[in-house]
Amino acid sequence: MNKINAANLPDGTKAQRVYLHLHDQITEGQLSAGETLPGEQRLAEKFSVSRVTIRRALDALSRNGLIERQAGSGTRVSGRSTLGAPAAMDFNTLMPQLVEMGQSTAARLLSFSYGKAPEVVASAMGLPSDQQVQIATRVRLTDDVPFSHLTTYVPASIAQNYSESDLATTPLFKLLERSGVQIEEAHQTVSATLAGPDVAEALGVAVGSALLSLKRIVRDVEGNGVEYLSGLYRSDMFRLEMPLARVGTGSARHWEPAIGRSEETGK
Repeated sequence: MNKINAANLPDGTKAQRVYLHLHDQITEGQLSAGETLPGEQRLAEKFSVSRVTIRRALDALSRNGLIERQAGSGTRVSGRSTLGAPAAMDFNTLMPQLVEMGQSTAARLLSFSYGKAPEVVASAMGLPSDQQVQIATRVRLTDDVPFSHLTTYVPASIAQNYSESDLATTPLFKLLERSGVQIEEAHQTVSATLAGPDVAEALGVAVGSALLSLKRIVRDVEGNGVEYLSGLYRSDMFRLEMPLARVGTGSARHWEPAIGRSEETGK
């Protein structure tokens, strides 16, 4: 998969703007494999920049396998792009898909410690402000490319049942259940955020890159908070899909999310 990070981007703000514009056109299919790009002069006029700026952007696109530049034959969109198709996340099955990715992808443990949870985490889990929790941060990778940055908070009384090495090799929900936790429910929210310096470095993206932000609180059968997850996902490797249904009658007909509907029965 092609990753947009500081090393991939060309020097200069204007060249980066051109690079990102053409990158998006290629990865979204607006420019197809084999299609010839306009010449440097036409691109310079289109983006109101110099040819030197265009050349920097094209050189970066070429280094990243998105275009092929050949003297005398122009610049073509490459059929060898290292960018894979973003993983499609249907809102109906978002949680199972993320769990499956957690089981089938590699993890790298970045930090592991015990301490007090941040106030917002303790409040969300219903924990006393002075209760000790295990705090672990991991990065998950697919094909050696990092796609998620996960920080979890688990009460120390539960976390003492598994080791640091366990956490590096086994999905957390399995460790919780192995520790005797009877998980009853979870609540999660998905929003957008920007990558700060530490997260950007861990995920291999530029500082300020758009990320999907997922917050999840897991509770046991007694309603106790047993895990708080703060997950950050690279937006260039995911897309969220939502089926819509046309409902209502007459002038009141409108689009409505078809969450939970069967594609075959509509129920």
